[in-house]
Amino acid sequence: MTRRRVSILGAAATSVVAGVALLPNWSAGAAVIDDPTVDARTKATFQRLADAVFTDRTDALVTGAQGDREKPLTDGFSGDVKLSSGTARSEDATLSGLGQRKETLAKAGEKYRKASTTVTLNATRVTGRTAKAAVTETTTLTYAGARGDAPRTTGFQARHELTFRADRQGDWQLTGIRDTDQGGLAVNTLAKPAPVKATTADDTMPDAPRAATTRNPAAAPKTGTTYDYKAMAAYAEKYWNVYNKDYPDFNGHGAGGDCTNFVSQSLKAGGWKHVPGYVYDYTKWFGNAEIQSDSFVGVNEWSWFAQNSKRTKPLANVYQLEVGDVLQMDFDKDGSKDHTMVVTYKSGGVPYVTYHSNNTLRRSVASLVASYPTAYYYAYRT
Repeated sequence: MTRRRVSILGAAATSVVAGVALLPNWSAGAAVIDDPTVDARTKATFQRLADAVFTDRTDALVTGAQGDREKPLTDGFSGDVKLSSGTARSEDATLSGLGQRKETLAKAGEKYRKASTTVTLNATRVTGRTAKAAVTETTTLTYAGARGDAPRTTGFQARHELTFRADRQGDWQLTGIRDTDQGGLAVNTLAKPAPVKATTADDTMPDAPRAATTRNPAAAPKTGTTYDYKAMAAYAEKYWNVYNKDYPDFNGHGAGGDCTNFVSQSLKAGGWKHVPGYVYDYTKWFGNAEIQSDSFVGVNEWSWFAQNSKRTKPLANVYQLEVGDVLQMDFDKDGSKDHTMVVTYKSGGVPYVTYHSNNTLRRSVASLVASYPTAYYYAYRT
């Protein structure tokens, strides 16, 4: 469809971008005479447009449209900074796809009544007539009809890179949006998550049995008290979006991102003990600020260690997961697991997982299954 745009005034940088003067401007010495400049006011408008893009997306998950507005927020940008015609068409398609996801989630019992999205501009890099803006999106979704002890909200953070190009008049058009987190499991993205390629397995690298995703399975309560499961959940919910400096951050460094490293930290907080040894030996498990075994940070290596060490037992169904248990996913069903999450809450028979890459707090397993119905799931009782 054709988007009608109305002019808006860019807000002053001091009122829109907190601390914008501290942001690096990497264009110094790179521009030529006729290159447009990216001043504080332009950066502020970059941020406002990014905020509009991701607010439109989360609103589509709530209402299937634009909330109580007649048009998307991005329709209000024209002139100095706006969406390119190609990006406008792409965002229209994204909003339509997210509207369909809303219906799919609703059928699975996952409904939201409101959303709140804010975007922080982290840095701007300018080369000639191209500007790259690194931003962090923080979104909170409020569950509709939450009752009893069910969580009231779920939240996530996602990092993106927005590409702006200047036209002949020096006006900036948003021409590209790229997710920069590894994992790609934000609920308002339609991009396929990045798979992880594992080492070829042998008999000592057992493949965990897949778990079913049907609702209301036979109960499988935890009977042991070996570990402190509340401490596992508390750790994960404390550090879901503020990383513990006692460990490295692997988001953006290597396949799989920080998801398994984060889950290992949570398990350690609940009583899992180090098994020191060679870092490449998946029968060992250890991690701190200086060194980590592959099994501490690798998706498949963690699974091999967990099974060989007998620290976990497989569950037949993902809805049997309890607080402190671990859920893994294989997105492309190639036998290599791609993502690791820890259960930090359970209500009404539904487990809620917390994870890194994207940083996410209390996302329901129902949402995951509805969003990725063809993935393979692996459930571990810790």
